Amino acid sequence: MTELLAARARHVVAIEIDPTWVEKLRANLSAHPKIEILQGDILATDLAALCRRHDMSQCFVFGNLPYYITSPILHHLFRFASCLRGMALLAQREVAERLVAQPGRREYGYLSVATQLRARPRIVLRVPAGAFSPPPKVESALVDFQMLPSSPGRAAIAQDEFLEFVKRCFAQKRKNVVNNLKGVYPSGGIEEGLAELGLPHSTRAEELSVSQLASLFSRLRGA
Repeated sequence: MTELLAARARHVVAIEIDPTWVEKLRANLSAHPKIEILQGDILATDLAALCRRHDMSQCFVFGNLPYYITSPILHHLFRFASCLRGMALLAQREVAERLVAQPGRREYGYLSVATQLRARPRIVLRVPAGAFSPPPKVESALVDFQMLPSSPGRAAIAQDEFLEFVKRCFAQKRKNVVNNLKGVYPSGGIEEGLAELGLPHSTRAEELSVSQLASLFSRLRGA
């Protein structure tokens, strides 16, 4: 896959944490002028610094995500959203469906909002377990992320604080937003904020779009 990417890209930086695989990759790809193998942890990699080192304003990220740390990797990558032209990430199918889920769907939750705040994700390819050797116990899906441009409204949101707010909204999915937030905000203020959005006090987080959650957050934050 690294060689296939290098056939189309100006330069490919492959990040691998396992020193044994780093040695193998360097041995196999040392003659390729467009491929650089770095030993490191993606969770500690500064993508902005990599872009500067190669005199680029943005890069494209392609990866096969370790399923058990998919969420931490996504959060780390989104920290560098302004440096990303786009991404294509292979993830566990169930996780991929959460990333692209829309309000009202059972899969829609915190990870959906955290992703769709910065990108427009779509599943472009479903990958059966038999495509791997040895085959895993789960199916996979390739997700394409079209990064969203910055806008005054989006820039005005304190994203870390907003995502903490979203976590609280989804804390107990069977409860409505008022019940999930009332330990942090006055119940009356939450109901008033929902009413201003034309929503009943019984509204659950899974019914709210990213923009509606952002509007409710802004109203409560400014109250």
